[in-house]
Amino acid sequence: MKDTKNQKQSLDFDYSFGFSMPEVSTHKSDRGLTRKTVEDISRIKKEPAWMKEFRLRSYDIFKKKKLPSWGPDLSAIDFNDITYFLKATKDRSDSWEALPDEIKETYDRIGVPEAEKKYLSGVSAQYESEVVYESMNRELEKLGVIFCDMDTAVRKHPELVQKYFGTLIPPQDNMFAALNSAVWSGGSFVYVPKGVKVQLPLQAYFRINAERFGQFERTLIIAEEGSFVHYTEGCTAPIYSTDSLHAAVVEVFVHQGARVRYTTVQNWSNNIYNLVTKRARAETQAIMEWVDCNIGSKVTMKYPSVYLVGEGAHGDMLSIALASTGQCQDAGSKMYHLAPRTTSRILSKSISKGGGQTSYRGLVHIGKNARHAKTNVTCDAMILDASSRSDTYPTMTIDRNDAVVEHEATVEKVGEEKIFSLESRGVPRSDAEGLLVNGFIEPISKEIPLEYSIELNRLIHFEMTKKVG
Repeated sequence: MKDTKNQKQSLDFDYSFGFSMPEVSTHKSDRGLTRKTVEDISRIKKEPAWMKEFRLRSYDIFKKKKLPSWGPDLSAIDFNDITYFLKATKDRSDSWEALPDEIKETYDRIGVPEAEKKYLSGVSAQYESEVVYESMNRELEKLGVIFCDMDTAVRKHPELVQKYFGTLIPPQDNMFAALNSAVWSGGSFVYVPKGVKVQLPLQAYFRINAERFGQFERTLIIAEEGSFVHYTEGCTAPIYSTDSLHAAVVEVFVHQGARVRYTTVQNWSNNIYNLVTKRARAETQAIMEWVDCNIGSKVTMKYPSVYLVGEGAHGDMLSIALASTGQCQDAGSKMYHLAPRTTSRILSKSISKGGGQTSYRGLVHIGKNARHAKTNVTCDAMILDASSRSDTYPTMTIDRNDAVVEHEATVEKVGEEKIFSLESRGVPRSDAEGLLVNGFIEPISKEIPLEYSIELNRLIHFEMTKKVG
């Protein structure tokens, strides 16, 4: 990535997961993206011909695409200065102790082993380009639940992957979807059979360790009729003076009467461009829930969407975006009502401080076949100082007269009187701001399992105090 004048400014704080470990690799591609790079990735993974062809077709599409002409400035991204594939270990492991010391120490410090023991049905840990560790409850395996990395799914479950892969988000959708489709690696594959309810979450951890690196997670979730699964993901990276890119693609299929909750607690360092495309399809009486917590990164552009294609389907989006010094959080959601009696809710909470910028960018579309559709959109912004900014860009297209549409937007600038009131009671200013922010986001944080809510509050505390502990 090209240097910018704001680099140093964005590094002047203590980020708890900003440590780096010595680089380990069994294969590392040359910087820059060529047709040979794509072919090499497919060859190393020993992929079938159809996937290689998909990658090459996507590469051709990517070369013709241009950066978005709207939203944050992405012109500093130098696609010729990125490493597109780095394989850290020879094989993935289901034994924690078998991992290289550098990788094991990284995830020990993040807390993966402890989390796995306490409250997870399964865990996947991706380091650089590939998943290095996987584990899942054996009882779920007996019920037919599949939880593995996408590379394994291509080899072991080709009939499912071919049926769904790239159908919700085709390569031509946008520039970064095309890039991901060409060079994707790792990510998660989840399949839940009819009627099976996974009571504890499945969790994936994504770690970038290398400098000037591109991570291209590819995730596919299929929930059959009447099933339930809660998938969670966490993201961290070291602090470097150069930028890296995380460009993921996530496709979720929620069949009749099924329910999927997808929770993200993002904690990227300030040198990460986080450019993600997430999309779900909800059938009759299905429920799709996005819980999206965006803290950290240099730039985030992320708008999880739900296509409500079956009668009575419901889409839910709960999002938090916190932008501090040198950060831009451009996030939101899209809800497409395409069937009768579909419902949706979008609740967005954004906080900006220290010159940070947040934007809510959303779309609700109620199609001509969506009789008696209902939607509720609430966008709340909190600005903590005069140098920060928050913008709201809501779009609604309504093709029905019987639709019920509710929209509310508020902006709150925290006055000195509130801060003074807490300071006068012995609360330090940074802690006072943290208390106000935690109260502001409480309607969303209470929707997250306790363990993740605690982690979210801790991350916000770090951002408010600019220190660890």
